[in-house]
Amino acid sequence: MVGFGFFDDWHPQPGRLIAWAPTSQSRAAVLAAPEHPVGPSYQQREYLRAAYRQRDSGSRASRLCMIAFDFPSPLDRDAMTRTITAFARRHDTFWSWFSCEPGERIARHVADPADIDFEPRDYGEITDSDAVRDHVQRHARDVFDWDCFGFGVIDRGDSFTVYAAVDHLHTDGVGQALSCVDLLLLYGNELSGGQVPIAPVDGHLAYCARELNYNAELTTESAPVQRWLELLIRHGGAVPSFPMDLGVAPGASGFTRGAQITVPLFDEAEALRFEQVCQDFGGKFLGGVFAAIALTEYELTGRDKYFVFTPVNTRSTPGEQGAIGWYTSLVPVAVAVRPDETFTSLVGRAQAQADAAKELAQVCVHRVLELAADDPRIRTRLGFSAPMVSYVDVRRMAGAEMFDRINGGLYGNRASSSEVYLWINRFPDVTQLSMVFPDTPRAHEAVAHYLSTLTKLCRDIALTGTERVDAALL
Repeated sequence: MVGFGFFDDWHPQPGRLIAWAPTSQSRAAVLAAPEHPVGPSYQQREYLRAAYRQRDSGSRASRLCMIAFDFPSPLDRDAMTRTITAFARRHDTFWSWFSCEPGERIARHVADPADIDFEPRDYGEITDSDAVRDHVQRHARDVFDWDCFGFGVIDRGDSFTVYAAVDHLHTDGVGQALSCVDLLLLYGNELSGGQVPIAPVDGHLAYCARELNYNAELTTESAPVQRWLELLIRHGGAVPSFPMDLGVAPGASGFTRGAQITVPLFDEAEALRFEQVCQDFGGKFLGGVFAAIALTEYELTGRDKYFVFTPVNTRSTPGEQGAIGWYTSLVPVAVAVRPDETFTSLVGRAQAQADAAKELAQVCVHRVLELAADDPRIRTRLGFSAPMVSYVDVRRMAGAEMFDRINGGLYGNRASSSEVYLWINRFPDVTQLSMVFPDTPRAHEAVAHYLSTLTKLCRDIALTGTERVDAALL
């Protein structure tokens, strides 16, 4: 099973820790890079502003995302040095660093990729996994530093573990999986003297320019903005919120330590049966996810208007399909639940809402809120937190079948979390459900109840086939 969780859940085998960092000449050259006319994406901008506001919290406010996997052969240190340098030069998100200027204006600086060079540093034998985890998190610098990422291996002579820890600023869920595949291919290419085909990729900078230009043309009269505003107004003029008490003050903006839980939701046979029920009643797996969560919230709280944000992958050009960067947009999914609702009656409507939401992928909610700043019907302002539900079918990614064989894992730090974030990741052999939430007693209690109800509903559907699952009977 693919590992997923916080850094605390990563337990690498002992070995010799070797980490790669930019050379001093490289760092100096990159930090001298001038400001670039293309700013960050809307999501990056708000992420950086939030981190800046929490800069004095004493904890890392931004999210550090790590992949780790095993390589069953001796390490070629020189080949790995060339691999990591090639990786950072290949994906232009790593050429950028950002500064927060007066008025919270976020400026981008872009380096010449030829100035990017890495060198290995040997930290000796480490037998304590706590020490490895601490090293990885300390050596990936702050989000406002250029090198808010780190690469390394734990060398055991006949095999080694690779890790790549990258701030969320430069990656996303798909990007983490792509990083694993890309590092494997680049390393194989170095070992073989250039015999492994490496497909070209497009840049994240061009993506940001495209997003910014499109959103700059929008007005409150634009049809997609009208759709966003209608949804927000229908839900009280506010973005979504978790329906149960989390023990966090509404609108809290300070650092709130996060907690995490990951459970297996289905084995693949169960996932296929769940998917078949969804298809039999006009939906797909994704629609089934939203229908099940909507019924869960109705059962627990009586909320009959399920409203949530979900990230969609915005890699749209052929060259972006293999690109590393933050290529997502938050889109709204709204599902009304009737008192006599069943899963089979709801899944088709939930699927239709999920499909319709994707039509808003180019429209950033942050831009919508900018445009609606003077609208008295809209209560939410920039800087909000909102629950998120993410579904990724990892099976569709190139190389996904190898993740389990190479002991692949995706891990993150305990960043600030004042809301509840839910991931459902479907791997070839298992579908996992993960939740990140505030680390408060009330949140632990609420999430445990929520998770128990949701997993029971999903498994009942998978086990009973086309049986109607009535919310009143959960």
